[in-house]
Amino acid sequence: MPEPRTHPRGPSDPPGSAGPSRPAEPSGRSAATEASVADLRVLAHPLRLRLLSLLTGQAYSAAEAARVLDQSQANVSYHLRRLHAAGLVDAVAEVAVRGGTAKRYRHDPDSGERVGRGTPQGVDAYLALAGALGEELRRRTAQRDTEVRGEMTDAEVWLEPQMWARVRESAKELGEDLHRHALPPGTDGAVRVSATMVLFAMKGEANQGESKGG
Repeated sequence: MPEPRTHPRGPSDPPGSAGPSRPAEPSGRSAATEASVADLRVLAHPLRLRLLSLLTGQAYSAAEAARVLDQSQANVSYHLRRLHAAGLVDAVAEVAVRGGTAKRYRHDPDSGERVGRGTPQGVDAYLALAGALGEELRRRTAQRDTEVRGEMTDAEVWLEPQMWARVRESAKELGEDLHRHALPPGTDGAVRVSATMVLFAMKGEANQGESKGG
């Protein structure tokens, strides 16, 4: 899913919860800022990130996804409803279940471009998403196959604007390839892959936020 143009999991959305309990909001926040945080909160939860990945390669119902992810159906259903309401997953089919039918959902990777569009984005919203990404990266790393070579890049550098634009475009194409060629989980001969990539411009001061010790 491309980064949206637009906290770590916190008390508003505890693991295993059936829904968020909203803490008192800080005073002085504008309605626009609150709207932007609410938009990104849809993504800023490790289980929702897992659901979006799972639903990229294949459509699943809530019960099916719960079995794959080893979660309760009620918990997965709640998070699927949030993702569906945000337009990040689509109901694409129905499957017969005892006593009726259940919808199967699929993730459209292009939908991430629409999250938060038109609302101001504060850094706190991106910190929320970074926290969820970090937690998900730790979970995946614990399952890393150390016999298979991977790649890693980490950088805080200064680039010419033209090179920055080129790097962003390359990253976008890589993300599109990952999602376009995603296969159903467990496909014979396929490699289970983890990919986390976040590119953004930083404020101009080289030492902003660093301590100035002697």
